[in-house]
Parts: sequence; structure tokens; C-alpha cells
Amino acid sequence: MEQQLMFEKILVANRGEIAVRIMRSAQELDIKTVAIYEETDKDAFHITQGEEAICVGPGPRKDYLNIDGIIEAARKTGAQAIHPGYGFLAENPDFSKACTDAGLVFIGPPPEVISNLGSKVIARQIAIDAGIPVIPATDNLSSEGQGEEEALAFAAENGYPIMIKAVSGGGGRGIRRVEDKKGLLDGIKRSRSEAMMSFGNDAVYLEKCIRRPQHVEVQILADHQGNVVHLGTRNCSIQRRHQKLIEMAPAGLKKEFADRLCTSAVKVTKAANYLSAGTVEFLVGAEGEFYFLEVNTRIQVEHTVTEMVTGIDLVREQLLIALGEPISFTQQQVVERGYAIELRINAEDPKNNFLASPGKIQVYQGPGGHGVRLDGAIYQGYEIPRYYDSMLVKLTVYGYTWQEAVDRLARALKGFVILGVKTTIPYFQQILHEPDFIQMKFDTSYIDTHPHLVEYLEEEREMEKIARLIAEISAYGFNPHAQ
Repeated sequence: MEQQLMFEKILVANRGEIAVRIMRSAQELDIKTVAIYEETDKDAFHITQGEEAICVGPGPRKDYLNIDGIIEAARKTGAQAIHPGYGFLAENPDFSKACTDAGLVFIGPPPEVISNLGSKVIARQIAIDAGIPVIPATDNLSSEGQGEEEALAFAAENGYPIMIKAVSGGGGRGIRRVEDKKGLLDGIKRSRSEAMMSFGNDAVYLEKCIRRPQHVEVQILADHQGNVVHLGTRNCSIQRRHQKLIEMAPAGLKKEFADRLCTSAVKVTKAANYLSAGTVEFLVGAEGEFYFLEVNTRIQVEHTVTEMVTGIDLVREQLLIALGEPISFTQQQVVERGYAIELRINAEDPKNNFLASPGKIQVYQGPGGHGVRLDGAIYQGYEIPRYYDSMLVKLTVYGYTWQEAVDRLARALKGFVILGVKTTIPYFQQILHEPDFIQMKFDTSYIDTHPHLVEYLEEEREMEKIARLIAEISAYGFNPHAQ
């Protein structure tokens, strides 16, 4: 029976690799796509991948966040639905509501779900009510003065270190670890300021610090019919400044323990009346205990590793759920097979505290072969804008065993040629030869406890010379295969 779609065209309210990735799944369902862009992003690759593209403003960044402007772009182009991707407006309940109010389908959760789970305090209470362990924490701290008293009382009861977190936080912003009273009081002020600038909400709360945990997450899907399934675990422990660098699936846990996490994730999802794709995140302690952390109400950057080990297209499922269709498989049909690892290849200098490295890509070549997936939005000659995220391409590899995945990742990294900007590639090459990584011995302290990983040789200068030589040869039309 031929599937009847409720809409024929969607607008993708994002940029870069995730915009391209969403468009591809939509096009497989014969859904036309509209790309948006700012004037400062007019050379971006994602603009060329949709059937249409529309400028939403001069930028930078502000017009990707302009709800009214994006709704108007959907109206002008005749789109019936909007996919927010990740970042930008993806977890903004006002955007979800504005789409619905405008008669558009928001491809994600309804606004009340995003609002509840976007508040870490409310999300914690949902988890508590569902019987899921949570980390000891305060409610939202009161404003100046009284909030300090609450903080000091919590410290006296739970001891240091303590985590300060923005209630509306995400992407590692508004989070800091403090070790003593002075750090606590100063840190609250700084986190409030950072949270206000990043999220327009200066509310913060305190959480007991779990020393050297693993960061494990569970991918879930929920449909209009009340079905909720999980797609197994991911390990996202290797982070810098609370931002993920490397992700893998499955998480490398014993099956019984992983099953407990997945069951807990489904319970939280049902308790929150969730819809669409989402991720339930946990901290796993050294003694085998686990704690609910948060729910991300969007597709994750690292969703590719789950797709590689399950064979399930998560964005396709998102689109079908938005169309009112049930999830296209049962829990019993979800099978994790082998291992997948994802690296975020960023235009950053690991030797300089991962400082962003914008500039022109003089030469670009990506790897390929069995079990290698690239999700990117760069091309040779592309000038990387300084206004946006520094990620160039996501490299995801699959292996039937962990060692095969590691070996394939090492081979794939050697296949990259990205000249003109500094990247995280040489840093990742160091990690792949590090004994703890090879043995899957890592937690959230991995980067800090392995500072020697930045001590790689500077080969970029020689490569840049080669790049200039190639550019000169190309300018004169030299063909090495000419007779």
C-alpha cells in the first residue's frame, strides 16, 4: 500500500552537516527540502543540497535564531513542516509552539515537553517520580544573598567538589566544578552571568560532583500511538570543557547493567509524555551506580554511531513520527551489532587549548572504504566563517569488534587531507594509540588525565607547503597524467 504523506515539503532550520543529513532522509521519502542561510553563511555547502534555499537575514547567528523570520521563510516557500536539527532553536519551546501556532508541523517534541525537560530541575523531578536515581542537588537557587546561604548549606551537607549548573543549560555552558567556599560563591555569580548570556535565564542549581564517572546515554524514539523504544547505549565520556569529542556505541557496559539503563530511559520518556527522537543521559559511577542526568529533546550530534550499530535511520523515523506514523519496528527488532566510533573533526588547535582555527580550506580529501561514514559540509576552497561552530566533518566508523573499529578509525584518519586550517585530526591519532583508549578504559576525566596527548609533532607546516605547491600547479593547469 502506497504511503500517504501529510506534507510534501519541509524547511530545515539549521546549517552545516546536520542540515545536509536531514535533507537526505527527507529526500528518500520524496519530501522536498528548503535550506535557510544567513548572508554571512552564503557559501555554505548545505545551501546546495535542498531543492530550495532562502536567506533569512544578514547574520551572523542572530537570524538562525529568529523565530518569526524562520516561520516566515517556511510560509514563503510553502513548507508544511520544520525540522530544527540540533543547536540553535532545536530545544526552544517557543519555537515549537510558534510552528504549531502557524499551522506548521514541528518535527520534534511538543513545547510543554521541551519546556519541562529543558528545566533540569523539573526533569529531575520527573525522573524521581519514575523511580530513577538522581544525583543529590538543590532546587533553583534563590537570587543574590539567600541563594548563597542555600549553597553553603548544601556544601556543608554534601561536601566538595560541587557542580554549578545552569537550569536551562546545554553544550557545556553554564557548568563549572568548584572545590571550596570561595570557588562556590564566585562560581555561582559567573555561572549566572554565563547562563543569562547563553540562554536568557540566569537560574542555576547545585549538584554533588560524582568523581570520574562515565557519561552514558540512551537513544529513544516515541510516537503518537504511545510506543516508546530504545536503541541501546552510547558512551560519551571523552570530553573537554563538558563538550563531547568522541562517542561510541554501544557503551561497553555489561549487558545486565546496560539493560537497566535502557529500561530507566524508557520509564523517564513515558513519564514525560515524550514524542519524537531524544536522548536520556546518565552518569555511571566507579562502583556501578548510575544517576539520571538530563534528557536532550532533539537529534544528537552522535546519533550516527547508533545508526551504524542498529541499521536504523533515526531522522527517517523522526519524519515518519511527525507524519503520525507509528515507529516502524518493535523493541525486539532492535539489535546492536559490533561497535561504532564517531570523531568530531573540528577546525581547532588542540595545542592551543582547542582554540578555533577559521580560514580557507586549501585542499580537502576525505577517507572512504568499508565501514566508513562521513557527515560533513565542507569543500575545497571553502572559507570557514568565524561565526559558527568549528566542526568540519563527523567521521564515524563501524567494526565487528572494538579493535576492528579502532583499527579502521586509524586507517580512516590517515585518509584525510585537510590543509589550510588546523584540525583535531593529529590529536585523535594520538588517542587511538593510547593504551587506556584501546582497552576502553576512560571516563570524563580522560582528557585531563592524559595531557601528553597534545605532544604530537607539528607536521602542518610541511603540509601547508605541499598545499601551496598544489595550488600553484593547479593555477597553471598542470595535468600529471598528460602524455
